[in-house]
Amino acid sequence: MAVQSRASDPPGDRSQTTRRYDVLFAGGGMVGLTLACALARAGLKVAVVDRETPAAVAALDYDGRASAVALGSKRLFEGIGLWERIADDASPIWDIRVADGHPLRGVSPLFLHYDHSEVGDEPFGWIVENRVIRQGLHALAADVAARNEQGPGRLDLIAPAAVSTIERSAARAVARLEDGREIAADLAIAADGKFSRQREAAGIRSAGWRYDQVSIVCTVRHERSHEGVAVELFLPTGPFAMLPMTENRSNVVWSEHKDLAPGFLAMSDADFLVELKRRFGDWLGEIELVGPRFSYPLSLQLAERFIDQRFALVGDAAHAMHPIAGQGLNLGLRDVAALAEVLVDARRLGLDIGAQPVLERYARWRRTDVAMLLGVTDGLTRLFSNDVAPVRLARDVGLAAVNRTPPVKRFLMRHAMGVVGDLPRLVRGEAL
Repeated sequence: MAVQSRASDPPGDRSQTTRRYDVLFAGGGMVGLTLACALARAGLKVAVVDRETPAAVAALDYDGRASAVALGSKRLFEGIGLWERIADDASPIWDIRVADGHPLRGVSPLFLHYDHSEVGDEPFGWIVENRVIRQGLHALAADVAARNEQGPGRLDLIAPAAVSTIERSAARAVARLEDGREIAADLAIAADGKFSRQREAAGIRSAGWRYDQVSIVCTVRHERSHEGVAVELFLPTGPFAMLPMTENRSNVVWSEHKDLAPGFLAMSDADFLVELKRRFGDWLGEIELVGPRFSYPLSLQLAERFIDQRFALVGDAAHAMHPIAGQGLNLGLRDVAALAEVLVDARRLGLDIGAQPVLERYARWRRTDVAMLLGVTDGLTRLFSNDVAPVRLARDVGLAAVNRTPPVKRFLMRHAMGVVGDLPRLVRGEAL
């Protein structure tokens, strides 16, 4: 892979030549680098500017973070050649159990149970460590770059580096890096996260709000096998998810009131485990912490638009959501699949991939899916993050009613798998 670093560039050479690409990425995280690999494999010339080098990503230790990869996202990963690199470290989700609960009163007898066999033979999704996905992506990017050396496509990772400004005109976008180098492209893509500098610089506002919750994330190893069962308990202060991982581990995503979370985070490991067990229960036997605990504030955010002149947003730069349904990464990966299809189709037709009509097709395609999922997760968060008795009874009855209504339950299960709606080719399991 063509990796350019400060050390490798000759002194005084950085701003003398403006390199030209089809697509420029500001940010090379999981969403951005996935899209870059897809486009380069399809024959486009791509530059990814990122602060972290492949060596730094390869050296990452497990930090407790993991993501749910839905069936539709797994198909995308297969389509670009990533899945084979991470499959051994992916733990399938065969069943999902959802119930109301309380740290002291226990779990409600009324619940919702998703069984994968009711909708097919494949799992709902897989839980994969974030570092595994990132390391797999960097290895894939290196292979894509090597294969494309003699072909039309190209993938250059420019790291460590950062985009300072992007100037856009009717003809092209030109990015100036913090070290003075310049890169020109037909299209610039902001994949630089929820606090995207490039989104703000483009004058794209975002709407949303902070929740009164903090997400505490950690991993535990347990005595008994989880059998591929994911559990989500709706506790008074927020949802508490137990997600099956490899090696008899489960990833815990614990949404707690922001005033209470610091106290739990400051506890000793022994005291923290006591609090975990009150919520975790004893269905998996004894548990022990594996790796660190960390936390982050929770919010909902939606950009007022996903495109501008020769500019597009993907992933968290376009939208951010509560982790209640574990769909954050999957939503971003559907951005990837849609934008990749739009750009590749335009290139095959001989169109300008950065032209406004091309980008508007992407924006129209993604807007409904994003708005609907953000609305649903926000509604669920507000409905279930309380301990009001009449509301608690109503939602418990609602869960039980859905559990006894097969057509509704099957639709919701397929939605959790990411295979509902107007799906891009990669999500359908077809070639780009």
